[in-house]
Amino acid sequence: MSTGETAATAETYEPRGRNKSGSPRQIPVVGVVTEDDAAEGIFKPMDLNRVIKLLEETDEVSKNDLEEKQLKSVRKLVQYYQNGFPLRDLAQIFKILNLCTGKIESHPQFLECACDLLKLCGLPFLKKKVSDEITYAEDTANSIALLGDLMKTPSSNLRIQICKCIVDFYHAEPPKKHITGYEQASSSYKIQMAEVGGLAKTMVQSMALLENQLVEKLWVLKALQHLSTSEVNCTFMMKAQAASGICAHLNDPDPSGQLLFRSSEILWNLLEKSSKEEIIQQLSNLECLLALKEVFKNLFIRGFSNYDRQLRNDILVITTIIAQNPGAPMIESGFTQDLILFATFNEVKSQNPLVKGLKLTNSYEDFELKKLLLNIIVILCKDLSTIQLLVHGKVILALFTYVKNPEKQKIIEWSSAQREELQLHAIATLSSVAPLLIEEYMLYQGNARVLAFLEWCESEDPFLSQGNSFHGTGGRGNKFAQMRYSLRLLRAMVYVEEEIINKDLCEKGTIQQLIGIFKSTINKPNEKEESIVLEIQSDILLTLSGLCEHHIHGKEIFGTEGVDIILHVMKTDPKKLQSGLGYNVLLFSTLDSIWCCILGCYPSEDYFLEKEGIFLLLDLLALNQKKFCNLILGIMVEFCDNPKTTAHVNAWRGKKNQTAASLLIKLWRKEEKELGVKRDKNGKIIDTKKPLFTSFQEEQKVMPLPANCPTVAVMDVAENIRAKIYAVLGKLDFENLPGLSAEDFVTLCIIHRYLDFKIGEIWNEIYEEIKLEKLRPVSTDTKNLEAITTASENIGKMVVSLQTEMIESQARQDVQNEQKVYTKIQATHKQRELANKSWENFLARTSNAKTLKKAKRLQEKAIESSRQNERPQNAVFHRTEIKGLNTTVSSGRVVTVESTPARIIGGPLADTDIALKKLPIRGGALQRVKAVKTIDEPKKSNLT
Repeated sequence: MSTGETAATAETYEPRGRNKSGSPRQIPVVGVVTEDDAAEGIFKPMDLNRVIKLLEETDEVSKNDLEEKQLKSVRKLVQYYQNGFPLRDLAQIFKILNLCTGKIESHPQFLECACDLLKLCGLPFLKKKVSDEITYAEDTANSIALLGDLMKTPSSNLRIQICKCIVDFYHAEPPKKHITGYEQASSSYKIQMAEVGGLAKTMVQSMALLENQLVEKLWVLKALQHLSTSEVNCTFMMKAQAASGICAHLNDPDPSGQLLFRSSEILWNLLEKSSKEEIIQQLSNLECLLALKEVFKNLFIRGFSNYDRQLRNDILVITTIIAQNPGAPMIESGFTQDLILFATFNEVKSQNPLVKGLKLTNSYEDFELKKLLLNIIVILCKDLSTIQLLVHGKVILALFTYVKNPEKQKIIEWSSAQREELQLHAIATLSSVAPLLIEEYMLYQGNARVLAFLEWCESEDPFLSQGNSFHGTGGRGNKFAQMRYSLRLLRAMVYVEEEIINKDLCEKGTIQQLIGIFKSTINKPNEKEESIVLEIQSDILLTLSGLCEHHIHGKEIFGTEGVDIILHVMKTDPKKLQSGLGYNVLLFSTLDSIWCCILGCYPSEDYFLEKEGIFLLLDLLALNQKKFCNLILGIMVEFCDNPKTTAHVNAWRGKKNQTAASLLIKLWRKEEKELGVKRDKNGKIIDTKKPLFTSFQEEQKVMPLPANCPTVAVMDVAENIRAKIYAVLGKLDFENLPGLSAEDFVTLCIIHRYLDFKIGEIWNEIYEEIKLEKLRPVSTDTKNLEAITTASENIGKMVVSLQTEMIESQARQDVQNEQKVYTKIQATHKQRELANKSWENFLARTSNAKTLKKAKRLQEKAIESSRQNERPQNAVFHRTEIKGLNTTVSSGRVVTVESTPARIIGGPLADTDIALKKLPIRGGALQRVKAVKTIDEPKKSNLT
């Protein structure tokens, strides 16, 4: 029930709820508590509207009496709500609070009342219904937002109390006593309403009123520190320019040290929970950077406690984030120079008073500081204006002090794990800084230092690597981490393409050394180290490519040993390319090495061909992985300049006896399908005017371009593999390609005319551009343009005609082949029919005696008719049949049937004349069995 419904004051309240006449009265319950009922935990009614009306009155006549009444009513209100404010009364209570604060300047007595009300705001709000949190959400948000506006009141105590009230939102105390019929609102309700009301924004704006009031400022920072734990509040604070406002005053006097701590915490939260780019932009001004510089310098030089060191590191991290913005005036503020000095003072002697007598310990905070300083150098060097400061600070020399055997480093007494991590971090930093400082790199003999360190990495000297850090991943108990970052540094220097560096490396035997390192890593590593080893091998190959690309002498040094390691990588199981360990990168590096280290050196090319390198290249091409095809085809084009290559390409056979030409044509078809080139179902050209047009070219409109800008048709040559396929097939001779199908020949017709079609495309573009620019060529040029376009179209028609002829020829051949197959099938069926008929006759003879006798007579008749009627004189006649044998199949002199046991019938030949003869054959089939009694029945043989 709202307080607006109240009709009586506390003074006219009757305990039983009835007036003097006995009639019932409707009196709302609004949180008035008497001393007697406090123990029962019951809110008693109070007319809040009357209190508000009383506070709004201004009676000049009885001014003192009115003030006294106002104070009394507010104090009574505080007493009544000492266990917390109900949500339904919150809007009126905050209106009363606002009226009280408005009177403080003229009537200081109201300060105590306002502070008492603020203290009660720190208690949890109360709800009578579960839905009260939703029902009164808007009133609650507006009420809490009023706290920020009250900060404008020029009262130190009130401002401090407001801040305490806000802090209590996050450390709420339970109510003193439970109120019957009311429940405590959820602990996060106030925090959510503060977000909705935008309290954080008004609190930031109030900072401008507290320039010289340290205590109040610290309380506001404490409140903002709590508010900044929310993303919503951080967004409000960002819009109020909180980052720049807080950072600019980091260096303000503060004996307690809370200002710096709370400010840095707020800046951290703003960077993490709001728009990082916007916060960096707010902090990227001279005022903020000067403040950060002074704070960091003081903490670096004068901070000795663990807390100071942690705060110093936090400030450096914030500075590192700001330094990522190219527009931040790091150099102008002098911060860059100081950071370089602090990063190198331990390794390079300096007379600067800032670091005189300054030392770092091996504590965790100082160790983190050293790594952060190395990290910020990498970020600072992205600004080319920093280079001169890096030279002056001797950064290269400082970093090279770590490029040596860790046991020889005596710069500071770090632990072995710390020393190793700093070493790896320093080498990684050199990879970013050294390419910018080539003169300094060569002055300090950088190549010699790196190669010597690589030699130590390859040696078998005992070294117990910790491998705990980010840079030491995969390097526990070995030197892989050191080798990995050293090779990365060497690769970075080689790819600067500075003649003096590459020449110096070649003279120092780098190519042979890198090949040796690669061979030493070929042995199977552990699974945990495999990805690191693959990265090392990739970096070696890329470095070798950089050293040999433009130096024929380097290619000669690379020689057969280098070719062997390339062939070894190319023989990798293709399944490993999908493992995600880095085999793809290694293969890319290998292909790049073929291009840079082998091509152009004829002995190496011949050795590569001799070792079946072209076969391996085609095997990789047959994997049909688009990311490799372009590079492999480019290598193939270059290799085909060697006259020995053609025989190797034609000799290659892939799966299902596929030839290289067939593979290339298949890749062409796949590429055209992906590009959206129009072809019919047989692969024929559809549009003879634009036979090579891709879907992108169709969508892209022709537009006038400067002469030095390539057109879409020209760019198409470089953006897909069709031109390379054309070049390879052209060098293999289009007329003598083995293993092609009719479909391949249809596609080959297009490939053969690729150059003609492409020239036609370019002339068409020229013609279209002339029309768009509204130029009118002379009649001769017009005729030439029309002749060129007509000739290009005629070539397309000719190719279509040839394709049609091939398709029809293939169709006729298919019909002939089909007829042959059908004839073969018919012959097969005929043979089966004859076999079936023969089998049926055979079964008939075995199951029907009449049929058997008939067949026997036919057989005897055939035998008799085949004999000569006239016998030569003195000729000896030999009978070829056996008497008494009822069979119709050819028989030998002796037939043994094992299916019928001899003990039953005495053998199959027991009744024949031959059975009486003695033959040297074991078994009872040729002898009479006396135990068998014959019966005068028609004899049936078991043989047919």
